[in-house]
Amino acid sequence: MNGVIPPLMVSSGFLSAGALLESLIHISNEVASMENIPFIQTKNISTMKRRISLLSSLFDEIQETEKPLPPSSILCLTELFSVIRRVKILIESSKEGSLLWNLMQTENVSNQFYTEAKELARALDILPLSLLTLTADTREQVELLHKQARRAQLFVDYREIRKRDELVQVMAVHNEKIRKNKGFVDIGRIRDILSSIGLRSLSEFEEEISKLEAEAEKQAGTGGLTVVSNINNLISLISLSKTTIYEHLKNHEDLKKRKLPPVNILQDQFNVPDEYRCPISLDLMNDPVIIASGHTYDRSSIAQWINSGHHTCPKSGKRLIHMALIPNYALKSLIHQWRQENIIPTIELTSFSELERISSKRKSCETAIDHISATKVAADAVKMTAEFLVGKLATGSPDIQRQAAYELRLLAKTGMDNRRIISEAGAIPFLVTLLNSPDSRIQENAVTALLNLSIHENNKTLIMAAGAIDNIVDVLKSGKTMEAKENAAAAIFSLSIIDEYKIIIGAHPTAIPALVELLGEGTTAGKRDAAIALFNLAVFNVNREKIILAGAVPLLIHLLTDDKAGITDDALAVLVLLLGCSEGLEEIRKSRNLVPVLIDLLRFGSSKGKENSITLLLGLCKDGGDEVARRLLMNPRSIPSLQRLTTDGSLKAQRKADALLRILNRCCSQTTNPVG
Repeated sequence: MNGVIPPLMVSSGFLSAGALLESLIHISNEVASMENIPFIQTKNISTMKRRISLLSSLFDEIQETEKPLPPSSILCLTELFSVIRRVKILIESSKEGSLLWNLMQTENVSNQFYTEAKELARALDILPLSLLTLTADTREQVELLHKQARRAQLFVDYREIRKRDELVQVMAVHNEKIRKNKGFVDIGRIRDILSSIGLRSLSEFEEEISKLEAEAEKQAGTGGLTVVSNINNLISLISLSKTTIYEHLKNHEDLKKRKLPPVNILQDQFNVPDEYRCPISLDLMNDPVIIASGHTYDRSSIAQWINSGHHTCPKSGKRLIHMALIPNYALKSLIHQWRQENIIPTIELTSFSELERISSKRKSCETAIDHISATKVAADAVKMTAEFLVGKLATGSPDIQRQAAYELRLLAKTGMDNRRIISEAGAIPFLVTLLNSPDSRIQENAVTALLNLSIHENNKTLIMAAGAIDNIVDVLKSGKTMEAKENAAAAIFSLSIIDEYKIIIGAHPTAIPALVELLGEGTTAGKRDAAIALFNLAVFNVNREKIILAGAVPLLIHLLTDDKAGITDDALAVLVLLLGCSEGLEEIRKSRNLVPVLIDLLRFGSSKGKENSITLLLGLCKDGGDEVARRLLMNPRSIPSLQRLTTDGSLKAQRKADALLRILNRCCSQTTNPVG
């Protein structure tokens, strides 16, 4: 071995045999005494606890012997300690973590238990039972445990899968209704799902939200956009569920006290479209208003919500940055039209007989709105509102411009038709001009409105044609608020999707330096938008050198380990592109801290993160990267991580892991047998 000590011997060298056995007995007893979880991973946890409990008697008997332990047993015991410690962490995370997130990850968590069972079998493979002084019972138990561990099969509870799939379906419906501003899913159904996994009381809902928020923070460093987005969707769902379920119960009790028909009777009798009902009261809206989150409610319901001390959006659960109620003229016009067509006056129903009277009158009429006419009415209402607001942008005072820009920002937030209609009303040139406003709120609303409008493909061309890029970059570089800067970065990211604009934006003298600056000082959302914008620009080789010269590489490497930033996958993707030019390769190689970070990401990163990590390592080791290869060989975790990827990774990761292992083998051979 040329004097090289295997990693396991190094690890065990920190503890004497006696101390190691004490630690094993302590941790195995801790695991064995852990309580089972009633809803998640019940069988996997109980099976693993039973196996580790059987090992306790082995450790006790080894501790009682006075004979020196053979070296192979020390290696085995060290490996067993690592396995038991990982099992303990796995059970604790299942027990103390979010029920919903554990349910969503049920296959992944089950696979982790399966992996640890196999690791337990591998550790027992090197246990020299014949050299240990053990009772016949203990020896037989260990041999039986060894056989069971070697035959262990992946177990995924079909009941958890069924609950998970139902939850995914509910989330999909929920997200679609949120996107279309159509209210919420069936209350009874979501309540049943949540109750089946142990969420039944208000305090349990609040505890689950806290655990989901903690999980989002934990995953942010390595999970990438998709993982954090999924957790945030769960937070949104559970927050809205809590609000809706308990508000629904409260409303139902109020209706019973007032002897009014429940809201579902109103829906059944009139077939009120979901988008015309207030998400809080579930009643037809008389005066729809938009709040800071962009969602619409009936004025009386949301005012009562806010006046009762709430400062969050009932739908999204997000904190409101202000309490202004903006009239939703477009929706109000649609509701008015619907009332006329269905002969429903603007009144508050006060008795069931009144409800029946109006329903009877409605049924006697043969008028109805078909889909085409309803769409036309909606488009006309949005057009009227957009033209009105654009007129205020052009001629209004700063206060009026601020309000008009804010309403356009909200109107452009949802719906491709809205974005098209707003641009056709001539809003884009005025919004571009307002980017230079000395008023911070006007600037912020204008750049955010342009960001929302840019989602429409044709609007990208109109925004660029209006000469917006200079003004947007100015806001990015020296905007009056951090939100304005970050939304400017998001607008650049949106515009840079078009290849032609990648060149134009990259050629701007301050665009890339300003994005790199935001990468260092922005919030989580700002850093993510800056990283994605840089990724888009780095697709073209001409922009890569500018990104490197702006100092992006050290910041991107730092962001790989910044848990709070939560953009590990995005930072990795940019580094992979920068590796494609000689300047980028040289700059990345300078980092002494990168290799151990990438090795950790090979073990714990997302699937995409693992692929990009191994791409970086492979690129760094090629063409004169002997120093990086030596650092990899010196790290005891690198070879096992690469070997695991050759079997468990994606096809791309497997190929690159094989290639990197071949390079490391050649490097190792050259070191062991130097020429001459």
